[in-house]
Amino acid sequence: MLAIETLFRGAATAMKIIEVTALAENCETIVGIAEHFEVLDFWRSKEDHSGRCVSRLLVQDEKRQEVMDALQGALSKQEQTHIVVIPVDAVLPRPEVDEKEQQDKRMKATREELYNDVSRGAQLDGNYLLLVFLSTIVAAIGLIEDNVAVVIGAMVIAPLLGPNIALALGSTLGDTPLMGTALRTMVVGLSFAVLSAFAIATIWPLELTSHELMSRTYVKLDSIALALASGAAAVLSLTTGLSSVLVGVMVAVALLPPAATIGLMLGAGNSQLAEGAALLLAANIVSVNLSAKLVLLYRGIRPRTWVEKKKAKQSMILSLLFWLISLAILIAIIYARGEQLLGQ
Repeated sequence: MLAIETLFRGAATAMKIIEVTALAENCETIVGIAEHFEVLDFWRSKEDHSGRCVSRLLVQDEKRQEVMDALQGALSKQEQTHIVVIPVDAVLPRPEVDEKEQQDKRMKATREELYNDVSRGAQLDGNYLLLVFLSTIVAAIGLIEDNVAVVIGAMVIAPLLGPNIALALGSTLGDTPLMGTALRTMVVGLSFAVLSAFAIATIWPLELTSHELMSRTYVKLDSIALALASGAAAVLSLTTGLSSVLVGVMVAVALLPPAATIGLMLGAGNSQLAEGAALLLAANIVSVNLSAKLVLLYRGIRPRTWVEKKKAKQSMILSLLFWLISLAILIAIIYARGEQLLGQ
């Protein structure tokens, strides 16, 4: 049984438990951190045979990042230390709600929780490729048959949210390995989708003239607006703890159908329409990543140490310039292509 030390300070409607396993000599440091940040509750176990004890802190969402940073700063050199964040489904008695404090909260997910969720979705493995393949088949059928419901079904399957958000998060934190993993996963996934659609059009030649298909062969400003909204909504969902299913569908709207359209048009031998779909896909990728990047900055996602912050600042500036310049170039190309098509 845990020996409970009650340090109850107040109440909050959203909270999590931070469990720290460390040497018993560090327990006073952990107690000091709990008291300094006025956590909702704190308790710890007795020292075990290995000389370690388990401390648990019940922490409000708005203070969780500060507590995590303080614990890492104080215990980072202790090899036997482990920090685990545990979700809390309910607390009794039911806490009081301060509406003003609720409105002032900026972020619910800590940097570490967000990194764990995002990096897991950016892994390139057999399951990822299989999901891309299956979703491309469904999307291609929906596009060919002009069936909106089937196209939406393909978007629910598509695992394209993870790599794009991981790329934005990696550049925000200056994490080069995460950026490399995300970029590789995104490129492989989209290339696999194009090749799969190409094979479908080659093996199953059809009249590719449906409205759903043709609408993905040209770019308009509202397409860019949709992609910007998709990326922003995706990051907001991850940083506020909301479900990412719907925003995953939104991101898939911007990425999967254009990728499938490229393959279908190339398989049908129509390079001009494939070029238009490729331009739409490029504009959507840039827009999703740019808006995701801006929202991450707005939500205050930053590295913990000064050295990491300096590295991340350079990465942030370079990535923002890259996406902004890329978007400007793409808009210019879209405008020029539109004028050219009108002149024909």
